[in-house]
Amino acid sequence: MTFGFLSASGGAVDNAEHTVEAVGPERTVKGTVVMGEPVGNAPEVTGVEVIKVRSVPGAEASSASGTCPKSGMRLYADQGDAAMGLRVVGLHLVNCGTRPLQLNGYPKLTIQDEDHHTVDGVQILQGTDQISTGLGGDGRPQPVVLRPGEAALAQLAWRNTTQAGAPVNAPYVRVWATPGADPVTVTPELDLGTTGKLGVGPWRKDETHREPAGTTARP
Repeated sequence: MTFGFLSASGGAVDNAEHTVEAVGPERTVKGTVVMGEPVGNAPEVTGVEVIKVRSVPGAEASSASGTCPKSGMRLYADQGDAAMGLRVVGLHLVNCGTRPLQLNGYPKLTIQDEDHHTVDGVQILQGTDQISTGLGGDGRPQPVVLRPGEAALAQLAWRNTTQAGAPVNAPYVRVWATPGADPVTVTPELDLGTTGKLGVGPWRKDETHREPAGTTARP
């Protein structure tokens, strides 16, 4: 959930995200959302509102840290980068188990709208070079072996150009890291415009990955 902190005039002062892990049927969850430190001469906050709500099935929740899932791999999406209408988001796969993990090819994707319905009519391209060059998601797939604690990266790339037709906005992507893996749902907030294309790069080893403190390996 994304909360907006408002001034007396109704203007936005800051946003904050808060994750609720599970809410049972007809149940209410209470919690506290804290705004970050004010920057400069920020106005006084007098109200708060819910700006955005995203939900994923508990069994498909992504995770960047914490206890290792039963699959022995942790998959999540980063915050991405946007410039001049070009969007790039990284899919990160971490071997948090105790055995080597083999990858070879592209992650399988299904795009979903706000109601978790599959979005048709969007081409999922193998490689990001058909979206833009120099993103690092081109070239032929190469076999990747991840030892415990190692990670891989695959990139999603798209443009939000809008011309004739209805623009496509799809917050969710279901990801299968390997053909036999269970799906994980991430929320890259795809604003595809009317381009009808999403590029996905092949898995490659992420040499910059370092496991954060507080993670627990899967025995």
